Amino acid sequence: MRVIEQLPETSSRAAVARLAALADPIRLRLLVMIRHAPAGEICACDLPDAVGRAQPTVSHHLAVLVRAGLVVREQRGKWAWFSVAEDEVESLDAIIGAVVR
Repeated sequence: MRVIEQLPETSSRAAVARLAALADPIRLRLLVMIRHAPAGEICACDLPDAVGRAQPTVSHHLAVLVRAGLVVREQRGKWAWFSVAEDEVESLDAIIGAVVR
């Protein structure tokens, strides 16, 4: 039985919410940048220049990713640091893989 056939409705709703959060080019780029950051995390201060957007715009997109459960935010003094919620991203990877294979 394929993975997608085993996916309960509640899990599919959660997956759709996470996928919807990625349905924006800036958020998708941010997630890729955070996931591939050399230390496994990245400071919010580095992201506006990296994506060519103003800090308030980047903050909004990061907040969407956090609410979707794809990214974890940790406050350290003045700056927020972001890392990927690996379990959630791996879950999406399995679902997408089942669809495209």
